[in-house]
Amino acid sequence: MRTQADKTNALLASIRDGKPMTLRQQLRLTVLLSVPAVIAQLSSIVMQYIDAAMVGHLGAEASASIGLVSTTTWLFWGLCVAAATGFSVQVAHRIGAGDMQGARAVLRQSLTATLVFSLLLAVLGAAISGMLPGWLGGDVSIHRDASLYFFIFSLFLPALQMNFLAGGMLRCSGNMHMPSLLGVAMCILDVVFNFFLIFPSREWHVAGVSFTMPGAGLGVEGAALGTAAAEAVVAGILLRYLWMRSDELKLTGEQGSFRPRTATLKKAIHIGLPMGIEHIVICGAQIMTTVIVAPLGVFAIAANSFAITAESLCYMPGYGIADAATTLVGQSIGAGRRKLTRSFARITVLMGMGIMGLMGVLMYLFAPQIIGLMTPVGEIRELGVMALRIEAFAEPMFAASIVAYGVFVGAADTLVPCLMNFFSIWAVRLSLAALLAPTLGLKGVWIAMCVELCFRGMIFLVRLKRERWMKKV
Repeated sequence: MRTQADKTNALLASIRDGKPMTLRQQLRLTVLLSVPAVIAQLSSIVMQYIDAAMVGHLGAEASASIGLVSTTTWLFWGLCVAAATGFSVQVAHRIGAGDMQGARAVLRQSLTATLVFSLLLAVLGAAISGMLPGWLGGDVSIHRDASLYFFIFSLFLPALQMNFLAGGMLRCSGNMHMPSLLGVAMCILDVVFNFFLIFPSREWHVAGVSFTMPGAGLGVEGAALGTAAAEAVVAGILLRYLWMRSDELKLTGEQGSFRPRTATLKKAIHIGLPMGIEHIVICGAQIMTTVIVAPLGVFAIAANSFAITAESLCYMPGYGIADAATTLVGQSIGAGRRKLTRSFARITVLMGMGIMGLMGVLMYLFAPQIIGLMTPVGEIRELGVMALRIEAFAEPMFAASIVAYGVFVGAADTLVPCLMNFFSIWAVRLSLAALLAPTLGLKGVWIAMCVELCFRGMIFLVRLKRERWMKKV
C-alpha cells in the first residue's frame, strides 16, 4: 500500500512530466501538501504559546518582558525566512523543470550563504540586546529580563536559520511530512526544556507520594534557553535528513562546490530581498505598535502580546497553506504550465479563506478560554479577550493576503507584494492606531489592525485576479 508521501510524490511528478490533472487531483494534492504544512506552522506558534503560558504564571512583568521584544524577534525570524526562501524557490523551479542536479547545486550554495547571513544577524542582535528595551519604551522593571531574552534568542539565530532552510528545502521538494513531524517534536522538546529551566525545584505530591522535581528556576531566561535548545536539536535532525535521506536533494555521494555563485546569489537576492524588506516593514510596524501600546501600561503590553500569540493559532493554518501554494506554484512555473499555475493559486487562496474564516469563529467563541490558559491575571485576560474578538472578523481577508503572498513567492514575484504590504500597514494600520489609541486604548489599536487586514486582503485579491505575477510562465 502506498503511503501519503508516495501519493504526494506521484501527483507532483504529474506536474513535472506535463501530465493533465483533474480538478479532483489538484484538490487532493493541495490537501496532501497543506495538512502537514499547517501542522508544521501550528507547531511553531504552539511553541510560542507554550512559552507565553509558562512564563505567564510567573506574573505580569515576566510576560511583559517577553512581549516587549516579541516583535523584534519576529523581525529577525522574518529575515532568516527571507534568506532561506531566496534559495528554496530556486530549488522548487529547478525541481519543476526536472533539473535535480541543479537543485542540489543551489542547496549546497544556500548552506554557506545563509549560515554567514545568520551569523551576522546574531552579532547584530547580541550587540543591540542591552539597549532594545529602552528603545521600545518598556518600563525599567522589565528591561533586564527583556534584554536577556533577546540576547539568548540572538545567539541561537544560526540554528534557527538552518531550521528554516532545511525545512523550506524539503517543503519545496514536496516533502511536507518531515518538517511537520519535527515541528511537533520541537513543541514537545520545548515543553520539556522549559519545564526544567523556567521553574525552580519544587515538591510534588502524586498518589500520596512526595518527591522533589528539579528545576533551574531561570524564569524568562529559562524560556529563551528552552526554546533555543529545542530549535537547535530539530535543526540538526532536519539537516541530517536533508543531507542523507531526501530523495530529490540528498548530497551524499555527490561532489559539488559550497561556494555561492554570483548568478545564484543574484536570484536569491531578487527573491529574498523584497521579502526581507517586507518583514522589516511589517515588524517595524509591529514595533511601532508596541511603542504605541507601551505607554498604556504593563497590563496592556502583556495583553497585546498574549493576544498576538493566541491569534497566531488562528492564522498559522493560512501560512501552512501558503507554504503549499509556494511549492505548487513554484513547481508549476518551473514546468511551464500556466493553466495549472492559475488553478493552484485559486484553490489554495479559497481554501485558506475558508479555513481561517472558521478559525475566526472559533477564536471569537473561545477567546476567554484561550487567553485564560496563558495568564491568571484578570486585567490581562479582559483586555486579551477584547482584542481577539475584534480580530476574529478580519481572519478571512487576512487569509487572502497570506496565501496570495505564498502564490506570488512561488512565482518569484515579491517586490510588488512587498510595496503593497508597506502601504497597507504603514498608511492604514499605524495611522488608525495612532489616532484611536489615545481615546480607546488597546481596543483602538486592535480595531485599526482589523480594518487594515481587511484592506490588505482586498488588494491582494485584486492583484491575484489580474495575474501580472504570472509573467514568467
